[in-house]
Amino acid sequence: MESVTGTLFWTIIIILVAYFGVVVWIGQKGNQFSKSMTGFATARGKVNPLVVGASFAASYSSANLFIGVPGLAYQYGTSVLWYTLGCFGVSWIALLLFAKTFWRYGKKFGGVSTLPEWLGRRYNSKALQVLVTLLILFNVYYIVGQNVGLATIFETVLNIPYTWGIIIGVVITIVYIGLGGAFAQLVTDGLQGVLMAITSVLVLVSLLWTIGGGFNVFGQLSNKLEAIDPSLIGALSNGGPYNSTVAIVAVQFLLFSFVLMPHLLNKVLSVEKEEDLAPFTLSAGVVLFLISTLMVIGGLAARVVAPNLASVDSAIPVYVLEAFPPFVAAIIVVGIISAILSSTDSLYLGITSSIGNDFYKVLAPIFSKKQLAADVLDKNAVRVAKGSLVFVGIATLYVSLDRPDSLAVLIQFSFSAIISGIIAPITLGYLWNKSNGPGAIASLITGTALYVLFTSQNIIENIFIAMFFASLIAFVVMGVVSLLTQKQTVANDQVLTINK
Repeated sequence: MESVTGTLFWTIIIILVAYFGVVVWIGQKGNQFSKSMTGFATARGKVNPLVVGASFAASYSSANLFIGVPGLAYQYGTSVLWYTLGCFGVSWIALLLFAKTFWRYGKKFGGVSTLPEWLGRRYNSKALQVLVTLLILFNVYYIVGQNVGLATIFETVLNIPYTWGIIIGVVITIVYIGLGGAFAQLVTDGLQGVLMAITSVLVLVSLLWTIGGGFNVFGQLSNKLEAIDPSLIGALSNGGPYNSTVAIVAVQFLLFSFVLMPHLLNKVLSVEKEEDLAPFTLSAGVVLFLISTLMVIGGLAARVVAPNLASVDSAIPVYVLEAFPPFVAAIIVVGIISAILSSTDSLYLGITSSIGNDFYKVLAPIFSKKQLAADVLDKNAVRVAKGSLVFVGIATLYVSLDRPDSLAVLIQFSFSAIISGIIAPITLGYLWNKSNGPGAIASLITGTALYVLFTSQNIIENIFIAMFFASLIAFVVMGVVSLLTQKQTVANDQVLTINK
């Protein structure tokens, strides 16, 4: 389908300009809260917990759930609904299990600002803190996925060249995150989460006239998909990442672990009071349900409406243009763009906060010739974090110029590499008093290295199964190394010290 022209084109442009103006204004408003490292990284207590919850769901979703996963649904059919089930059900359960303990530990550690700092305090290990920061750099590929998704929207819908679409997204995001830090990210993502939920509901309602069948619309959709290809309505896909029971189990494991991603778990640290965790998790669950389920159904409907697309990642943009009148389509397109930006800004904030808080603040006192006062060190860390936005932005822009074959696969590779390294240290840090720093470091290196080895050498082709086995081995390694090094370390030293 050709891109839009005329009235629809200018409607989208006007809404986008207004939208970008609002997010930059919010960024400017948040500048007052981002002068310290804690304020820049978390804006703790400055944003309503309901908004923080919606922000969590929006950051979770990204281009993956609005472009990549619907594209896989277009290609492989109903088997992709296993991913949707995990996004809402399994991930939300994990959030309920992890959030309170993570928040309480953060308070005991004196109010940490990032996940690497949390792990560093838990295991009394600056080396671990720095290593986790380096691991988070894998999120550069995650941001690349967002850039590609945004450029795909601009290219498909507005006929804006792919390269310019990437440049626009990178520049806008860097500007408002650089101005307002976590406050800007939380507020804009909260608003984006609500807009994304409305967009998802509209896509679901549109099936009544694009697919037909009234109350039997899903039966009608199933019949039409079967007529195209019977494998499209199977519980398992014919090829692709959902082609076996083991793969489905691995997907659920991945999505349970996904809430441990630094840019998501950091949202818990933005909540000031323990009683605010309830509205935070409720808001996150409701918004996540809407935006994780309904867009995948849109990908299935797109296969019926436009069965011969050259790029599966264009399924949702094309479907929206077919299903809705111009003004509504314009609003939905902006909603999809906001979905992409909501993860991009969170990822930028997560990477740059860790560079300032967990890299500079840890290493600067070691290499400085004179002792740095705490307030000077903190102000310098904020400058480093904000300055690194430019360098990270340029790096992601450069890598994004070479369009990947699959947006979803690229994104899932990046976060699977991180999860493989951090899942054992975080989980055992809660559950096992004998877990210690050497074990956590060994686990982090083992899990990440094995995942990269499995996928890069095609030892395990399915990225979900590769992550499952890399993580499983990481748990074993952490257990063994922790037991072997008990004489040299005290497993719960940091907790005992704080509780004295």
